[in-house]
Amino acid sequence: MPLITLPDGSERRFDGPVTVRDVAADIGPGLAKAALAGRLDGRLVDTSHRIEDDAELAIVTARDPEGLEIIRHSTAHLLAQAVKDLFPSAQVTIGPVIEDGFYYDFAFERPFHPEDLEKIEARMKALAKEDLPVARSVMDRDEAVDFFRGQGEEYKARIIEDIPAGETISLYRQGDFIDLCRGPHVPSTGKLKAFKLTKVAGAYWRGDSANEMLQRIYGTAWPDKQQLEDYLHRLAEAERRDHRRIGTELNLFSIQDEAGGGLVFWHPKGARIRRVIEDFWFDMHERAGYQFLYTPHIANLDLWKTSGHADFYAESMYEPMEDDTQAFQLKPMNCPFHVLVYKDRLHSYRDLPLRWAEMGTVYRREMSGALHGLMRVRGFTQDDAHVFCREDQIEDEILRILDLTLDVLRAFGFDDYEVNLSTRPDKAVGSEKIWTHATAALRAALEKKGLDYSVDEGGGAFYGPKIDIKIRDAIGREWQCSTVQLDFNLPERFGMEYVAEDNSRHRPIMIHRALLGSVERFFGVLIEHYAGLFPLWLAPVQVQVLTITDRQDDYAREVAESLRNRGLRVETDLRNEKIGFKIREHTLQRVPYLLVLGDREMETKTVAVRTRAGEDLGSMDLDDLARRLSGEIASRGRSHLED
Repeated sequence: MPLITLPDGSERRFDGPVTVRDVAADIGPGLAKAALAGRLDGRLVDTSHRIEDDAELAIVTARDPEGLEIIRHSTAHLLAQAVKDLFPSAQVTIGPVIEDGFYYDFAFERPFHPEDLEKIEARMKALAKEDLPVARSVMDRDEAVDFFRGQGEEYKARIIEDIPAGETISLYRQGDFIDLCRGPHVPSTGKLKAFKLTKVAGAYWRGDSANEMLQRIYGTAWPDKQQLEDYLHRLAEAERRDHRRIGTELNLFSIQDEAGGGLVFWHPKGARIRRVIEDFWFDMHERAGYQFLYTPHIANLDLWKTSGHADFYAESMYEPMEDDTQAFQLKPMNCPFHVLVYKDRLHSYRDLPLRWAEMGTVYRREMSGALHGLMRVRGFTQDDAHVFCREDQIEDEILRILDLTLDVLRAFGFDDYEVNLSTRPDKAVGSEKIWTHATAALRAALEKKGLDYSVDEGGGAFYGPKIDIKIRDAIGREWQCSTVQLDFNLPERFGMEYVAEDNSRHRPIMIHRALLGSVERFFGVLIEHYAGLFPLWLAPVQVQVLTITDRQDDYAREVAESLRNRGLRVETDLRNEKIGFKIREHTLQRVPYLLVLGDREMETKTVAVRTRAGEDLGSMDLDDLARRLSGEIASRGRSHLED
């Protein structure tokens, strides 16, 4: 007579063994219909799972995170079933859940085409409509190997052969299709109501480029059609905002095959925006009490051995460059260089804190398949800073860093963010006492700032606790940019010291800190956040002067020069083209303000002002226009984020 305890603390006793489905039905028919699985004593099980002893049970539905994962994993198996129905000679391999969806890898004699995906998706919908029961069974390992090999599924047999001998293998059947899986799965295919196949790509077997190439079909699945439509809309919006496409359209940057992948070429307009970003960054840091460093791009390999990078970061570093006497290494990070500057002379406790910042270009070895526009590159500029302080100064310094971070992010239009505090992992350097004090200082700073945060227990780096800030862009995507990390490791490795008030020697605390992260990646995020419609202060061309005929050419040059002298980025279009053509072209180039000059404007010494949104602001004299633009620039365009 099992006693079932539910999440609300209520209990239900049954006369004999029951399934998860039976318990859900006993609670109510609505829950029985919605049940996808059960969480039995903390373990996920199928609704058909038999309960014989007292247990704690939660019914999992599509509203639960686990429910959505089960839907997606079950849809991956539905995909495999549809492929096998349509292409019997295809072999199935693996089909995991990924962010926002799933994929399944197949071995097939020819590439899948877009029309194949349409047929596969149609077959999936038909199988879902049949509401096929999904049933679990078990085999021993050797029996399962023989079974799949007998089905012609060589990849499945190889996967099972890697499982230790003697283990039980679970299989799931839906209709005539049987697949290897730990589960759980939805009770029947009818639970899969909202899915879409999105693309097909190549993938190496087991992720190893030495192995054969497979075909990976991606898809997404959601609890209902409305959530699917919302996601597809977000996907289309993300495509519209893709920084690679917009970067090409606006001539901002390029990545040249002749130079190699992952290396960014900043074109004049992109370089203008970068200069504005960096000028703002330098100004904000100077106001916050930072001093600036410039350090080399390479260093003796022994430096990276001392810092530990040559051991724990070797896979992301390029091979050393040899000369007659020593080996040099491109820098993957700036921190050891800042440590060397600190060690160049002895510091007193009165010198601390020292706040040093650098726009330092670093180089990291990335697999070509991982490269993605500006978001994942091989050479990038990191807005790096390090603070060297005493232990009793940690909380104040973290508060200062948080103030600066949030001010900078808000200036770029990011008000929505998520904050995480990561604490001591099992393997860590530094005493437990200093970890406890440092973590408490981070927590106190977050609470003094009134910031909501989540705690990632054990998620800190081995060298110290950290705070990570993820910003959300205009369509709700999260981007990891800002991080604050305490480091007890490098001061120890490099023997860093300061002279205390009693003339004893102490180790400083080192704080690693980045606000933007990578300038390249942050620029990519900005492009997508604004869809290329940069606020006035960031726009590469702020004002475009357009003439109706060549009679206004001299006046156009006069207007442009006057506005440039007021600090604005201005260009003129004196081409012999119709004014409508010019307006359309520069609107597509997302120039914030277009000044149209005809004979009347030339005679009255005014300009006809249009915005890129198509708003006609009428005629203005240059002083009024300059005041308007200056005010908008000073506000950082916070009220001018256009759709």
